[in-house]
Amino acid sequence: MDSISMISSLIFIFCAFCFSGANSSTLGVNYVSRLLEIQERERAPSSLQLTAAYGVLNRLIPSHFSSFEFHVIPKEHCDGEFCFNISNHPGSAREGSPEILISGTTAVEILSGLHWYLKYWCGAHISWSKTGGAQLASVPYPGSLPAVQDTGIVVKRPVPWSYYQNAVTSSYTFAWWDWERWEQEIDWMALQGINLPLAFTGQEAIWQKVFKNFNISTSNLDDFFGGPAFLAWSRMGNLHRWGGPLPQSWLDQQLILQKKILARMFELGMTPVLPAFSGNVPAALKHVFPSAKISHLGNWFTVNSDPRWCCTYLLDATDPLFVEIGKAFIEQQLKEYGRSSHIYNCDTFDENTPPVDDPEYISSLGATIFEGMQSADSDAVWLMQGWLFTYDPFWRPPQMKALLHSVPLGKLIVLDLYAEVKPIWATSKQFYGTPYIWKVTLLFFFYVSDAVFNVIRCMLHNFAGNVEMYGVLDAVGSGPVEACISDNSTMASLIVGVGMSMEGIEQNPVVYDLMAEMAFQHNPVDIKAWINLYSRRRYGRFVQPMQDAWNILYHTIYNCTDGAYDKNRDVIVSFPDVEPKSISTMQIALNDIHEQYGKRYLGRAILEEVNDSYDKPHLWYSNSDVIHALKLFLESGNQLSDSSTYRYDLIDLTRQALAKYANELFLDVIEAYKLDDLHAVSHLSQKILGLVKDMDMLLRCHDGFLLGPWIESAKKLAQDEDQERQFEWNARTQITMWFDNSEEVASLLRDYGNKYWSGLLRDYYGPRAAIYFKFLIESLEEGNGFNLRGWRREWINLTNNWQNSRDVFPVKSTGDALNVSQWLFEKYLQDLGSHDH
Repeated sequence: MDSISMISSLIFIFCAFCFSGANSSTLGVNYVSRLLEIQERERAPSSLQLTAAYGVLNRLIPSHFSSFEFHVIPKEHCDGEFCFNISNHPGSAREGSPEILISGTTAVEILSGLHWYLKYWCGAHISWSKTGGAQLASVPYPGSLPAVQDTGIVVKRPVPWSYYQNAVTSSYTFAWWDWERWEQEIDWMALQGINLPLAFTGQEAIWQKVFKNFNISTSNLDDFFGGPAFLAWSRMGNLHRWGGPLPQSWLDQQLILQKKILARMFELGMTPVLPAFSGNVPAALKHVFPSAKISHLGNWFTVNSDPRWCCTYLLDATDPLFVEIGKAFIEQQLKEYGRSSHIYNCDTFDENTPPVDDPEYISSLGATIFEGMQSADSDAVWLMQGWLFTYDPFWRPPQMKALLHSVPLGKLIVLDLYAEVKPIWATSKQFYGTPYIWKVTLLFFFYVSDAVFNVIRCMLHNFAGNVEMYGVLDAVGSGPVEACISDNSTMASLIVGVGMSMEGIEQNPVVYDLMAEMAFQHNPVDIKAWINLYSRRRYGRFVQPMQDAWNILYHTIYNCTDGAYDKNRDVIVSFPDVEPKSISTMQIALNDIHEQYGKRYLGRAILEEVNDSYDKPHLWYSNSDVIHALKLFLESGNQLSDSSTYRYDLIDLTRQALAKYANELFLDVIEAYKLDDLHAVSHLSQKILGLVKDMDMLLRCHDGFLLGPWIESAKKLAQDEDQERQFEWNARTQITMWFDNSEEVASLLRDYGNKYWSGLLRDYYGPRAAIYFKFLIESLEEGNGFNLRGWRREWINLTNNWQNSRDVFPVKSTGDALNVSQWLFEKYLQDLGSHDH
């Protein structure tokens, strides 16, 4: 899905079985069991899984490689469920013997057990390297690991699957990864209990071979594939060629990489989800097969319907050629990879409307899509992302029902990617459902005539890899369990998994730590207690001010209950492209002086007016509360400054507070402009520009906030100078203008992939803001209206030049995070700690 449609999510997987009769419900349950049995038979041998599990252990904590012994056990040892068992090793009293024995039904369960032990017996924390990495300093030395109770610890999965990824994560995060980085991610997946990940890498090389058999040449595909940073949207038929063409070396190396990824996933006992044919075809196919039913789709976010990038071609699913291509694609994957897990992702009409709305046509469309999969794999299951139902009003109840009924019972999994804001089925009269209130999320189980299908419900969390502290921890800690134990007298239901589906990773580690754990929780989590423990694990020791700070963050940043999605539109990273006088600057003081955390605060919020001129920043908490939490972070610095996890969190929290302060400063600039106050506009503009430079210096203090690694990893995959220039342009473009623009009209997706990265603030966001402020000042000096056209021309010119530039940015951090954060707190924030600006 595209960056707008593919709503970043933490997802809960529900298998909703109808109650039209016992047979359909039984059919659904039996099918899930059958699929699991097939996957169990085809799983890697125990010896191979153990080798893979020991490899993860050695990479994670090599000093303790001999401290653990792993065993693979049959599910019968866990009452037929997936589980892990942690016990004291029988020979632990002997010197040099392993201390802890961990058994599990697969290597993933074994490594989940290892993580569980390190987490709850050793006070450790495992995070992505960019968000601070693993905190393992609290793990005792070999020979002195804490024992568990004599009876051991058995933890069963309440549901069999833990799902991971989003179709666009492949571009927003994974675009430039090599095997070394993929290996780290697969290790992380296994430790988090993930066993159902998407596996989309390298599919262009498969398509090249498939289309060759349909007389489509390699040169014809130059216009079909997008560039490396835009492949997700090329795959979904949203655009073509943008950022391309793809060099043959790219196609070849990505296929090699995919084989390594799949091999490791299978070795660990995972169930990787492969792609399937959705109907997206090269333009050349209509010439090779002139009688084929091929639709020329409409514009997708280009500014002038530019045919170079937009208006892709879709093969009608009712055309006989559709099944041939669909079958050939699955077969080619099976030939290249040697096997599959029988679950295939396919999204047709992603932000593209079908040519007719006849339910019979829609039904035949769905049936044909599935036939293409099943003709190559008789055990195929279709995994479909349900964004099309939310995005396009075309999908009314009859059309939805027709598509969902088109697939054999139990063989369709639907991902509802926007459930907490706009549930797909909430207004459908064709469905009967009992709602569950999950904080701001409505969860529905549905009865659709006599259809049985799986519904995956989602919680929005991250767009485009934007850097923003945000979450709804209470919902994460209770929603999956409440759904599992729900008692509905009108329908039978089976929850088959939990999971995470965000557009970009490497942010908000607290949210992902908790969500991954929910794959093994049978009861709601006491988030207050969990947060207190998280703080200790995250930094490796107890520090009272940090406990207090995280209690504030839990009640503010990580307690968003307003129902609004969180797409980062902070002024610094998403500058308003509007006439300044159209921006509302009205603010109100709330009369609720409240006391929290032992301190009195005067709350204040921006008065929201109906104004569609630009997307306003989202603020769901009192910034003064968060500034107080930051003060507590700083007070803990003397004890924690040697911790990478602490430095990451300190920088992120300082950035968060400064970003929200910058939003208010910008409104002050606009208010001064409306009052014709030239002096105030000049002064406040310089204050914002100085703040942007200071924030760039702050972000420079941790590797996780650097632009350099993104660009250099892109260049590293190039085989020559031309490829290096192309890949770098892809990397720079995705995080700025993103897509097509003209000289005077910015991309409709501008700033969608915005990032708070050092180098990007200094060299792009700051200069862009300076251009806008220059035009504000000129408007006041000359007594003319704001030159919106002139501003856009200069901004777009700046952007295009920056995208084509070759400046090199650091890949290693410099500077003292604690000192810089303390300085910025004193310079900008300390007077705001008891009241909002």
